[in-house]
Amino acid sequence: MTATTVDEPVEVPAGLRNVVVASTEVGDVRGLEGFYHYRQYSAIELARSRNRASSAETAEARGLTPVWDADPATRRSDALLVAAVTPTVLAALHRLRTGRPPLTPRADLSTAANWLYLITGQVAGPDRVRALEQYLIATIDHGFNASTFTARVVTSTGADVAAAIVAALGALSGPLHGGAPDRALASLDEIGSPERIEAWVRDRIAHGERIMGFGHAVYRTDDPRSLLLREIARGLGGELVEFATAVEREIVRVLAELKPGRRLYANVEFYAGVVMELCGIPRPMFTPTFAVSRVVGWSSHVLEQARERRIIRPSARYVGPPPQPVPSPGSAPPGHPGFAQ
Repeated sequence: MTATTVDEPVEVPAGLRNVVVASTEVGDVRGLEGFYHYRQYSAIELARSRNRASSAETAEARGLTPVWDADPATRRSDALLVAAVTPTVLAALHRLRTGRPPLTPRADLSTAANWLYLITGQVAGPDRVRALEQYLIATIDHGFNASTFTARVVTSTGADVAAAIVAALGALSGPLHGGAPDRALASLDEIGSPERIEAWVRDRIAHGERIMGFGHAVYRTDDPRSLLLREIARGLGGELVEFATAVEREIVRVLAELKPGRRLYANVEFYAGVVMELCGIPRPMFTPTFAVSRVVGWSSHVLEQARERRIIRPSARYVGPPPQPVPSPGSAPPGHPGFAQ
């Protein structure tokens, strides 16, 4: 990117697509290769081979310090505190909404096992815990997506860690971002049976409607997270998995026929909904489950952005009606017969 002065705005693609707005050491998404990583490690391999251990560090309960004024150690402990309490708060809100008392996290349970316990009140079996754990690891971070970028923008103002995370949560609620897993699963409910798949897909496309769970802003090949989650779902097994696999196959086939030259693949949301359903997570908690994972990535980006100490302040191109001329001193005001229109 060439350097410009404040008076020389740069035209960029809508949605800042492919525009580099910052440097990061957290990770990267390689859309053409169908690959993403955290630091130097493949995220998918981490999800397959590692556990999401709870941090041994505990942060003292205290007020959060504005990022701008805090030293790095304080910012880090604040980020750990926010990441640690987010699952507890989200689960408590869910239980209160459903008329049940909140539960206290158990020290003997892992992050994934605790999340299932805090929601359902039951200790899940090891297969469900491991399936959810792999999902949580695989979705910690994924480039400068909408919620991550939102967290960085708020951080750039000097706000505290909690403010940045709350802003990211707001961005995550949209159906084009974190709000898609339950909608993808709702599509399976709507289709109902294998013989209705093709007609359903063709009707959706004919009416210009979006098929939730397919297509991605970055990937131009299979979403590696979707491949992993399909593998996890098959490991859990059952009729839902068989039906979801059949739906995916038919949707990809029909889309290839009706939209030649534009291959659309299942994204992370399609099988995420299947896996979470099989783990016993209620559908209203699909997006909060995504947040339980992503809050770790957000926190990393908050800490990184806080080092920049410069506000993110893009420009816009005005396309409205031209402004009225400004009257010179002593001239008649706008609307007066003496004012030149």
